[in-house]
Amino acid sequence: MKIKNVVFAPGLASYYFDDQAAIKQGAKQDGFVYCGQALTDGFARVRQYGESVSILLELENDQIAEGDCAAVQYSGAAGRDPLFLASSVIPFLQEHLTPQLIGHDVRSFRESAEFFDTLVVDGQPLHTAVRYGLSQALLSAASIAKGKMKFEVICDEWGLEAIASPLRLFGQSGDNRYEAVDKMVLKQVDALPHGLINNIPQKLGQTGGKLAEYVTWLSRRIQDLRTDESYHPVLHIDVYGTVGMIFDNDAVKIANYLASLEQRAAPFDLYIEGPADAGSKDGQITLLRDIRASLQALGSNVKIVADEWCNTHQDVVDFVDADCCDMVQIKTPDLGSLHNTVDAALYCKANGVAAYQGGTCNETDISARACLHAAMATRPDRVLVKPGMGFDEGMTIVANEMHRTLALLNTRAAA
Repeated sequence: MKIKNVVFAPGLASYYFDDQAAIKQGAKQDGFVYCGQALTDGFARVRQYGESVSILLELENDQIAEGDCAAVQYSGAAGRDPLFLASSVIPFLQEHLTPQLIGHDVRSFRESAEFFDTLVVDGQPLHTAVRYGLSQALLSAASIAKGKMKFEVICDEWGLEAIASPLRLFGQSGDNRYEAVDKMVLKQVDALPHGLINNIPQKLGQTGGKLAEYVTWLSRRIQDLRTDESYHPVLHIDVYGTVGMIFDNDAVKIANYLASLEQRAAPFDLYIEGPADAGSKDGQITLLRDIRASLQALGSNVKIVADEWCNTHQDVVDFVDADCCDMVQIKTPDLGSLHNTVDAALYCKANGVAAYQGGTCNETDISARACLHAAMATRPDRVLVKPGMGFDEGMTIVANEMHRTLALLNTRAAA
């Protein structure tokens, strides 16, 4: 089965591009936007709308395979690719990618994904967002060509077992971190709330007091709202390095603070994502390792989740090999082609580090569903509910795709 035509369409992502550097430096919110000057290259303002590009592959049988190019909310930060803008990307793709795609045989997703992930144009690889969207389209095309569900294509090509059981889902709240928790408890999401603690004065507190109060409220609210004590979610909070900022990246002080949060989180387990940002990959590995060692010395069970500076498949391998964290976020758009997400999740699991298949609020329904199929094949420990920050919309997209897939798999097994 070959590609006979390619179409690119501009689109909207489900959230916004945010200049992380400006926000960390105290850019204040005015309604939904942020005041002040942008600090990261490519940004015209601190918050601007998220963009996507749909890649539509017309196959020989006239069916259309689709994928959406999308980039993370905090593009250009912590070693990530620069801002992704449709207006400049589409002409480039029409000139350089279309000739490579027309006539390409799509029957092997893995071979196709690996080829285009390493494609070099003018001495540079394709933007991670392009590789991400193209791989979704190639997975869709292989699914059409083989007459199988997307996750079955991955299972077949990687030699994985197709398991008919649900995945553990992780809800993200955005700034609506109180009302969203109520929604998550009602829908019994497995991990919550993400929290978006990306600013010291407004969200963390100059000495961490605001987050401490929030964790206390969070634990009590879950216990008050749940109708069955068998619902026992994990607390997973992303602090974007702000804890390190208030403690000058002192591993012992950071660990002491996180251990105090653990007491407030009880009886729920606590995962802290990105406790500090060392400003480089090597520095980040060393700092996370020191924080984790300090927590262990305290007898604390707080789990450290790596995010910043862990962008590519090789980064995931390096963080896992360094034994510097309990869980790694596999941030799907940053890894480029989806085959890297598959390989990264399997590497984590094979080496005793929990795999969290994440991504960004700034994606689309198509990319979220494609990622769900990758997760159904590799079975990571946690899967992000996406896109958007409203929770309900992302939960509907991801959970329903999961349950539809499971229903089909169980029906086939019964037959």
